[in-house]
Amino acid sequence: MKPLRSTFGLFKMKKWYGGVLILVLAIVMVFSYSLRETQRPQPKKKQSAYDFFNNHPPIDSHRKGNDSFKLPKVEAKKPSLIQKPKLINVEGLDKLYAPRNVSEQESNVLLLWPHLHLLFSRSDALPETGQGIKEAAKAWKELLALIEEEKTTKLSNNIRLKEKNCPFSVCSPDNALFSGGNILELPCGLVEDSSITLIGTPNGSYRSFEIDLVGSNFSEEPKPPIVLHYNVSVAGDNMTEEPFIAQNTWTNELGWGKEEKCPSHVSSNNLKVDGLGLCNEQLVRSTMEENQNVSVSSGDASTNASQQSSHASANFPFVEGNPFTATLWVGLEGFHMTVNGRHETSFAYREKLEPWSVSGVKVVGGLDLLSAFAKGLPVPEDHDLIVNSKILKAPVITRKRLVMLVGVFSTGNNFERRMALRRSWMQFEAVRSGDVAVRFFIGLNKNLQVNFELWKEAQAYGDIQFMPFVDYYSLISLKTIAICIMGTKILPAKYIMKTDDDAFVRIDEVLSSLKEKPSNGLLYGLIEFDSSPHREKDSKWYISDEEWPHSSYPPWAHGPGYIISRDVAKFIVQGHKERELKL
Repeated sequence: MKPLRSTFGLFKMKKWYGGVLILVLAIVMVFSYSLRETQRPQPKKKQSAYDFFNNHPPIDSHRKGNDSFKLPKVEAKKPSLIQKPKLINVEGLDKLYAPRNVSEQESNVLLLWPHLHLLFSRSDALPETGQGIKEAAKAWKELLALIEEEKTTKLSNNIRLKEKNCPFSVCSPDNALFSGGNILELPCGLVEDSSITLIGTPNGSYRSFEIDLVGSNFSEEPKPPIVLHYNVSVAGDNMTEEPFIAQNTWTNELGWGKEEKCPSHVSSNNLKVDGLGLCNEQLVRSTMEENQNVSVSSGDASTNASQQSSHASANFPFVEGNPFTATLWVGLEGFHMTVNGRHETSFAYREKLEPWSVSGVKVVGGLDLLSAFAKGLPVPEDHDLIVNSKILKAPVITRKRLVMLVGVFSTGNNFERRMALRRSWMQFEAVRSGDVAVRFFIGLNKNLQVNFELWKEAQAYGDIQFMPFVDYYSLISLKTIAICIMGTKILPAKYIMKTDDDAFVRIDEVLSSLKEKPSNGLLYGLIEFDSSPHREKDSKWYISDEEWPHSSYPPWAHGPGYIISRDVAKFIVQGHKERELKL
């Protein structure tokens, strides 16, 4: 037999060789097929959420700041029995989902509601779910009534509503200044960079005065929460009492929280709010030096106490008979007070007590108040007067599958931020062409005026999705799940991105960088590999042992911007549908 001329070439042979050759080829083919079958990977059983989070291999905790993380593919033996959370009745849920008199077009802002219903009924729901749903049901009922009223009495109602609109600034009338009590009404709450300025003089009648930021409440609630209680105690006549500033919060459910005092008798250098110390360092330093250096005998105790208090009072910002200008301003992480141009105190936001929920300012005690005004308040635009408003509206989606869905976390009264996004990066060609869709995810507000302004904004631009709960930070995980649902079931997309309303997204750069990333199992962003839960109960970021019992977190992406691939989003949605994933 002559050798083969090529792999698939022809060869010449005698006729009687034909039968032997066919037999040899048949044996080779059978052997080759059998070998391939033994080497071929067997189809994997569908992986459950339990398998993924409880059995994936450990990850090096020393890795820092990677921009992407390939989620592991693993197989693990599933336990024979998984205790799934039960479905329970939640007060207000039926009212929230009751039939409503809104048109099909208007209801486009409620597309996620049917998909989220079961999440709220889980026995292992997030701790604030019950309150968030109960309050949302009341807020939703009030909003629907106002929408109906606005439809039936257009002209007269519009005039009335404009009078109650959200102003940029407010000042207190003279009669309120002299009588004290509620001195300022904030119709649409506070936002970052809002400020409240008070000019007054401590009169010594009570040796103290209080400033309260009062929260929103419904008519049937016994008493509104206090988002910030600012209690100032000035020095007494005999100078033996040390002046101080005490800050706290109060709610109907929990009463008073943990008090924070300035000057502090311990160093707070490691505790910062927006990069600022909890107390003015001059007050802290002078108090600590006194505690360390002053040694007194029993006979000199009164004299030394007077000297201590006198020394501390020299740095104290509030003095009886001396006028002051105090400005309380809203930061990203907390409230800050400056007095006569100097930073004095900072106070981190606490759970369910956030700037958007503030409805007024109250002052009581020994203070002669000369002026009170607030500025930088949230202001919605008049959508009917906007030039070229069509280019700000969400484009019609014609694609069966988007390249990317961008979900933006926002709060109801952040009107200006959303308009800034619509005028800037939401004008990228990929967004205007419909390849990328951008949607705002916003919970209901306890303030009726804010909800009504938000409803009008949603109808004007078509890019807002209402969440069926009050917008507490502790319920933010529900928004994450909502984005995954939107990107897999309502506006299917290859990638799903989460960002915030204070971020500028370079859509062109993001899409370009994704070309180099895998299209499956992708978590893309600033990844944190070594972090642990906040266990301080008063913290805005508090996580209980029941929510997360472990001492550290698995890898996670920082919130300003991260991207997941479609399969990861589907995994999350399915895991919650089957009640296998923790909230």
